[in-house]
Amino acid sequence: MDHWGEIEKLIVACQADRLAERVKGLDEQARKDVAARLPELLKELRARFDRWDDGLVAHGSALRVAGAGTLGGAAAVASWLYRRDFAPQWDGPDSDVHLVLGVLADRPAAWRADLAERLVLRMRVPDDRGMALALALLRETGIEPPPHDPLVAGWVSGEPRSSLSADPLLDHLLPRLFEAQGVGRVLQWEKASGKGWLRALLAAAESGRVKREALIDGCVRRFLLGGTAIDLRFFVRLHEALDPAPAEAAARARDYLRLLPASPGPVAELAVKRLRACGELTADDLAEAWESLLFRPERKLVRAGMSWLDRSVRRAPELAGLVAAPLAGAFAADSAELQEKAVELAVAHAGRMTEEGRATVREAIELLPPHLGLRAATAFAGGSVAEGEPAFVPPPLPAAPERAVAFPPPIESIEELTTEADRSWKTWERLLAGFVTLAGRDRAGLAAELRPRLIGGPYWIYREESWERVEQWLEGAMRALTATAAAQRAWLRYMPKTRRAAPLLLLLHRAAEILRAVEEDTLPPLLLATPTHSTGHVAAAELVRRLEVIEAAGAKPLAADLQQALLRLPRTPDPEAVRRAARLTSGAGRIVAGWTCPEVTVELEWRCGDEGEGHDWHDRSHDHDVRLVPSATAAPTGLPLVDLMLSVPEHSGDAEHRAWWPSTLPSHREVAAAYLMPCVFRRFWGEDTVGPEQARALARAEGPVGTAFAVVLARVLGDPRMPESVDVLLESAARDELPAEEVGRQAGLLLASGELRMIDMIAALEAAARRGAHAHVWRIAATALPILLPAPGERPRNGLADFVALAAAAAGWSGARGEIPEVRAMAARRGGSGLLREIRRLHDLLTGDDGQEG
Repeated sequence: MDHWGEIEKLIVACQADRLAERVKGLDEQARKDVAARLPELLKELRARFDRWDDGLVAHGSALRVAGAGTLGGAAAVASWLYRRDFAPQWDGPDSDVHLVLGVLADRPAAWRADLAERLVLRMRVPDDRGMALALALLRETGIEPPPHDPLVAGWVSGEPRSSLSADPLLDHLLPRLFEAQGVGRVLQWEKASGKGWLRALLAAAESGRVKREALIDGCVRRFLLGGTAIDLRFFVRLHEALDPAPAEAAARARDYLRLLPASPGPVAELAVKRLRACGELTADDLAEAWESLLFRPERKLVRAGMSWLDRSVRRAPELAGLVAAPLAGAFAADSAELQEKAVELAVAHAGRMTEEGRATVREAIELLPPHLGLRAATAFAGGSVAEGEPAFVPPPLPAAPERAVAFPPPIESIEELTTEADRSWKTWERLLAGFVTLAGRDRAGLAAELRPRLIGGPYWIYREESWERVEQWLEGAMRALTATAAAQRAWLRYMPKTRRAAPLLLLLHRAAEILRAVEEDTLPPLLLATPTHSTGHVAAAELVRRLEVIEAAGAKPLAADLQQALLRLPRTPDPEAVRRAARLTSGAGRIVAGWTCPEVTVELEWRCGDEGEGHDWHDRSHDHDVRLVPSATAAPTGLPLVDLMLSVPEHSGDAEHRAWWPSTLPSHREVAAAYLMPCVFRRFWGEDTVGPEQARALARAEGPVGTAFAVVLARVLGDPRMPESVDVLLESAARDELPAEEVGRQAGLLLASGELRMIDMIAALEAAARRGAHAHVWRIAATALPILLPAPGERPRNGLADFVALAAAAAGWSGARGEIPEVRAMAARRGGSGLLREIRRLHDLLTGDDGQEG
C-alpha cells in the first residue's frame, strides 16, 4: 500500500489534524518509510518559496506532526519539531501541541521522558517555542524536570492551572521558583487581586497544599540572592501578602538584617517593617540595623531609620550609646532635611552618649553645612564654639592659567599636508598656512610631489552642490595646483548659495580665495591671519611683518585673509606696529595702520516659538521651541566680512565647524558667544550642544563679557557630562572676568525652561564653591533664586530645596548679608516643608541671624 502518497498529499494540503489520525494508523515499517522521505519533501517545499516567504511556515504543523509520529529517536524528533525553516521563532506559540501529543502517545514512557528532557534543555527564554509541549510532556511522564531556569520562567509565564494544587509540576518547580533567573521579570505585574500566580500560591498555602513557611523562606532566600527591584517585585508582594507574624519574623531576623545595607528599596522597606515588629532584637542587632539604614541613599529609608532609632532610644535610654555611628554617617546625607534631622537627634541624645560616641560625632561635623556644623559643634564641644567650628574653610581661588601660549608653526612637509588630520581649527590653520607657504617657495615642485598622491583620489567633492567644509576647499586647491581638478572656477561654483552663519562664511571665503589664487596664479607667499597665539590672536607686529614680506614679493594679500587677521588683532594697540604699517605703500598697510578694535553691543532675547519680545515662556520646557535670538550693533568699518561678523545676523545655526568660531573672534568673545546661541538648547536626542572647549576658548579670549557668554557658561555648568566646566568658571573668576549675576540669571532661565536639571547645576556650583569661588557662587545663586522660587500655590521644582541649601552654604562661606525680597516673601508663607525650612534659614542668615533655627 502506498502510504507515502497519501501522507504527502495531506502535508502539501496543510491538513495537520487528518494527518495526525493517519500517522497513528501506520505500522512500524510504514513509519520508517515516511520518515525516510520527509527530508526530500521538505527540500521540495522549500524550493517553492522565496527565502523570505512564509509559505513553508503554513506547512509547519503538518510537517511537525509527520516527523513526531514517524522519526525514530527522541533526539531526531526534538530537532525536527523546531527546525527554523518551518517553525521560526517569531511565528508565535505552537498551536498544534495536542496533535503532536496525540501522535506521541503510543511511544514508550522512557522515550517520551527522554524527549521531554531534550526539549527542556533547548529552551533559552520563557516564551521559547516548544515550552508548551515540554511542559505537557513533563506533566504526562511525571519525571523530575532537569534544572533549567528558562523552564521555571516558562512555567509561570502563563496563567496557572485552575487548580494549582493538582499540577504535577508544582512539587518539582515550586522550590526553583525562588532561585531561577527570569521568574521575577515574568511575574513583575502580578497582584493578589488578580487570577494569576500570586493569588494561586496564596490559595495553595491556605489549603495546606504548599507550606506557608516554605513560601516565606523562599521569598527571603530570593531577596538574599539579590537582583533589581523589578526582579524582586513579585516576591515582595508575595511576602507581604503572606504577612509573617512577629514570631515568624523573629526567626528570620538575621536574614532581614542582611537585607538592609544594599538590597533594593522595596526589599529593605519590608525588612525594616518586619524587624520593627518582631521586638526581640539585641542591642548589637539594633546598632547594625540603624547604621545600615542611615547610610542608604534613599531618603525614605533614612527617615525610617531615624524614626526607629529615636523611638527606641526614648523607650530605652540605655540604647543612646549605640546611636553615634549611625547619626554621624547621616551627616553625609545628600539632603539638607536629613542632615538637619540627624543633627537634631544627635544633639537630643548627646548627654547619654559615651565619650567614644561623642568623638565619633565630632569627627563627622566637617561633613555638615556651616549652620548645622555650628549647632553640632556647640553641643559636642562642651559649649566651645571656636573649638567645634566646622573644619571646612573654602580655599582661595586658584591662580588662572596662562591666557594663551604660542601657536605651533605651519606644516612644513608634503606628508603632513596629505595626512588625514583631526578636525580642530588649529590643525586647519596650520594646513592652510603650510600649503600657501610651500606653494610660494616652489609651486612646480609642490605640484609634482602632490600629483601622485591625488591621482585616483576621491572626485566626489565635484558632485556636491556646494562645499560646506573647509577640507573640501583644501582638496580643491591641491587639485587645482596639480591640474587634476574636475571643474574650473570651483571657487565661484561651490560657494553656498543659501544663508550661512557669518563665521562659517568667513572660513569658506578664506579657503575659496586660496583656491581662486591657485587657479589664477596670484597666491601670496604667506597668509596674514595664521594665529600667533592659541586663542586665535595674531600679534600686531607679526601681522605687519607678513605684510612687509608680501609687499616685498610684489604680491597682494588675500581679502578675506586680511579681514580675518584684523579680527584677530589684540584689543590693546601696538604703537610701533602701527608706525611700521603706516610706512607700507599697499592699501592693506593703510588699513592695518588705521585699525582700531570696534566696539560692539550684543543683545540677547529669549523667545518661545515665533512669539516676540515679552512673551511669557516661563515654566515651559524647550519642547515648546524656546530660542535665544542674538543681535549685535557696531559702527561700520567698510570691510564686508568684518561688518558681517560683527552684526550677528539671526541665521547662525550652522553645525559645520561650530567649535572653531571663538578662534575667529578672539578679541570679541561676546560676539563669538552670540553665534553659539542656536546650539544652547538640545532639540533632538544625541544632538551636540555647546561644550566646555568653547566655553574655555571664550574665557581665554578678550573683550567684554555679557549675556551670551553667561548663557554658554551656565549651559555647560549644568551638563553632567562636562565636569571640566567648573574649571572654566574658576578661571574666569580668577581673572575677575566672571559676570556672576548674569550667569545666575541665565542659569535660572535655563533651569526654568527645563533644559538643565537642578541636581546637575547644584553639583557644579558646589564644586566651584568648595574650590574657592564661594563668593561668585553666592552671587550666581542669589540672582537665580527669584527666577526659580515658586509663586503661591505653584509646585516647586524638583531639587529646589537643595539649591537653596547650596545658596545658604555659599552665603555663609562668603559672609553675605542683605535681604532678598523674594526670599523674604516666601519665608513668610505658612508650612513646614523642607524647602520652606531652607528658605527661612537662608533669610535668617542674610538678615543677620547666626544661622541657628529656633
